[in-house]
Amino acid sequence: MKALLLENIHPCAVEILTDAGFEVETRSGALGTDELVAALDGVDLLGIRSKTQVTAEVLSARPDLAAVGAFCIGTNQIDLDAAAGEGTVVFNAPFSNTRSVVELAVAEIISLARRLGDKNAAMHAGRWDKSAKGAHEVRGRTLGIVGYGNIGSQLSVVAESLGMRVSFYDIADKLPLGNARQVETLDELLQTCETISLHVDGRPGNAGLFGADQFARMRPRSIFLNLCRGLVVDHEALRDNLLSGHIAGAAVDVFPEEPAAAGEGFSSVLQGLDNVILTPHIGGSTQEAQEDIGRYVAGKLRDYARSGATTMSVNLPTVAVGPPAGSRLLHLHANVPGVLARVNSLLAEHGANIDSQSLATRGELGYVVTDTAAPIPAELADRLRALPETVELRVIDAEG
Repeated sequence: MKALLLENIHPCAVEILTDAGFEVETRSGALGTDELVAALDGVDLLGIRSKTQVTAEVLSARPDLAAVGAFCIGTNQIDLDAAAGEGTVVFNAPFSNTRSVVELAVAEIISLARRLGDKNAAMHAGRWDKSAKGAHEVRGRTLGIVGYGNIGSQLSVVAESLGMRVSFYDIADKLPLGNARQVETLDELLQTCETISLHVDGRPGNAGLFGADQFARMRPRSIFLNLCRGLVVDHEALRDNLLSGHIAGAAVDVFPEEPAAAGEGFSSVLQGLDNVILTPHIGGSTQEAQEDIGRYVAGKLRDYARSGATTMSVNLPTVAVGPPAGSRLLHLHANVPGVLARVNSLLAEHGANIDSQSLATRGELGYVVTDTAAPIPAELADRLRALPETVELRVIDAEG
């Protein structure tokens, strides 16, 4: 089997997949649609980060692609429904870079509150500006977190350890950690907090979440951070509020349009503004986070190829299984009544005795993993593939 890893995925992923018997090809940047389709010829496993777009067109051109690993948190760059329809499982790394993003957010909150960027620029320009004007401690200030998921909740804990008060807004009821409190509306959060940090996902409904109206509702001289998705914020509106002084400082790590590879040109309306920290989507870019992401996602891809395990998949039903002892059938199918009975009837017709069987469903899909001691006859596999409900069928055995 062959794996293709794009966008400078950590070398530990290459090591894990190579040790598992894969031929691994790596490329440093993202690929466009046509390039990606060509590169996927003969590829079973694809690894990407946030720039490569795995569209329905790409997936239909390579229907035998077994799995896609998103070596990052987000999966909005992958058409998950199209992947499921082709029988391609998708994994991501929902926790691995949480601490790295949180540490960057905390560093930027302190830097903006103390105006360290301005002081640094003045020193490099030869100006000695020793003054407390505009510089504040973060202790005692109120941090408002928009989105209380893995990153938002971890930021909550760390911010409290610095003496900050924490409020958060989320569309779902969440259990507050520490002394944090959940507010009922985004407006309440904006009107009661001096620092606002965004940590929502990239779903289409979050596009334009933060614009002129939201900035207007923020308290005067507040600090604003976006380390989640570029599409969430209207950068023109942010620029206007920075220039007017309504927003005292901002840190932005993500942008509506980002270069596909390191070294390419970049421009933003936020460039050149005082007390604005711009970083090139590096929230999770620490050696520790990238190594952990590489290990985690590569391990998921390896385990799926070896055993059919879909634990923590983002688009297929979840079945947790260990390595096969004999032969194993992986049957992804339409979630309609009677499929399992037909599968088992065909197994019985061919004298295949079931050692164990696990079934899970998710939306319109069902996934059944069946172990048999005897090898699966080719005729049986063909008849299972021919079932009208079959989306994908794979057969693996203890020897791989």
